[in-house]
Amino acid sequence: MRVMGHRRRGRRGESSAAADELAELRGRALRRGVSPFVYWPLRALLIPFFRVYFRMERIGCEHLPRTGPLILAANHRSFLDPFVIGTLVRRPVYYVAKKELFAHRWQAWLLSSLGAFPVDRGAQDADAVATARRILERGDCVVIFPEGTRVRPGPLGRPRRGVGRLALETGAHVVPVAVMGTEDARRAWRVRPCRVVVRAGRPMAFPTAAQPSPRLAGGVTERVWACVSLQWEWLGGAPAPRDTPPRDRSARPRTASTAERAPELWG
Repeated sequence: MRVMGHRRRGRRGESSAAADELAELRGRALRRGVSPFVYWPLRALLIPFFRVYFRMERIGCEHLPRTGPLILAANHRSFLDPFVIGTLVRRPVYYVAKKELFAHRWQAWLLSSLGAFPVDRGAQDADAVATARRILERGDCVVIFPEGTRVRPGPLGRPRRGVGRLALETGAHVVPVAVMGTEDARRAWRVRPCRVVVRAGRPMAFPTAAQPSPRLAGGVTERVWACVSLQWEWLGGAPAPRDTPPRDRSARPRTASTAERAPELWG
């Protein structure tokens, strides 16, 4: 019994230490932001590399606001997506990354320097949502993948309501973005050349709501995702069913409409 008690306390201690590390990484995104000595030199190297190696084409850069809070809502196909999307704007972009990527100290430092902060995808991570909200409230840019995870291949996946909530709570403009081709770049550990195209639509503005209802957040998400789908189909992507509702894993199946179900904390 004593051994089992020690094991339980050890597990609780490990969980507490891991939570503290995640909180510290999120705090760095709020206190320090990106590292200018890492972010801008790497961006200067990546843009010509993407243009040559991936034959990257950027469409709609003129639509992106240069100042003010901004959400770039995009589909997610590859680990390259945040870096490709980041080339659209001449300002630092912040984005969420799964907490497993921060397991190694050097990798956590690099990702944090480039604007990433961790999210626990296995739980409704309210701290990650709060971090994104505070970054937007100070006037910065955040990349959001409403699908919540990488979806490949085929049509776009279902969105979660998090992007709608953030847009309503912060008043940030939302720019729909579609990325195509990045899913073909990686084979095992090899990054091979392919053609990558990213297209941004016009900014979308929504009224501010301090505590948006699930129905309102779901409606905003549907509008945003419909515009992302338009960009995706303009690039030649396979269309998705138009009546697909925002995903909500926390709600139980029932006869009520999907707009009345509880929202996702993150998406």
